[in-house]
Amino acid sequence: MRRQGIEVADTKTSAVDVVTEADRAVEALIRSRITALRPDDAILGEEGDDLPGTSGVRWVVDPIDGTVNYLYGLPDCAVSIAAEVDGQVVAGAVVTIPTGLEYAAALGHGATRDGRLIAVRPTPPLGERLVLTGFGYQREVREHQARCVASLLPEVRDIRRMGSCALDLCHVAEGSGDGYVEAGPQPWDWSAGGLVLREAGGRFALLDGTFTLGSHSVRHVVVGAPADGWDSFVEALGKAGFLA
Repeated sequence: MRRQGIEVADTKTSAVDVVTEADRAVEALIRSRITALRPDDAILGEEGDDLPGTSGVRWVVDPIDGTVNYLYGLPDCAVSIAAEVDGQVVAGAVVTIPTGLEYAAALGHGATRDGRLIAVRPTPPLGERLVLTGFGYQREVREHQARCVASLLPEVRDIRRMGSCALDLCHVAEGSGDGYVEAGPQPWDWSAGGLVLREAGGRFALLDGTFTLGSHSVRHVVVGAPADGWDSFVEALGKAGFLA
């Protein structure tokens, strides 16, 4: 569909938070394949209605994480699928759309990149850490996030904003970043990538980031980092204003 040409089909939280026909088509395809094989499972998808189930298994689907990148032909966009059992993520895969590069993990079995085990890199001092982040699409939330990033930037090596929560978590898992923080991503954004990071030796958490700006409320901050640098990273995020 990307090669055939892409147009915006709809918007969600704001005029710049876009949905393409490919988002909808990919999610419909994933839903059809899951229900054909496991008709009793629940499905939570970004673009469709929630499908209830009776098995205790729920699939969490982001058909295109990084839709704006996909729209513009930038490389950081992926399909993200996770499986929960009784609310705990037990398996996940994040597949990069342009290349087919696959990150995957199963609870207790480690994390892989194209089948090879990956691990977080040893954590350097705070001033030498590369931190990955993202921004929401509501103006007031972005303004708050920008202030937090501006406060954190002088304390670290640098900041990267590449546009896919799922891939950012995988980048930290493989050692291509030293930490990730973003206020407001949804379960379909972080479920698979969060498991990949944990299984690669990192930590992942939803921390209290409750703040209200105008009509917009963000109730959690997604944080990921190698385990050995977790405490100092969270402390720095608190000082920068990310955490409530």
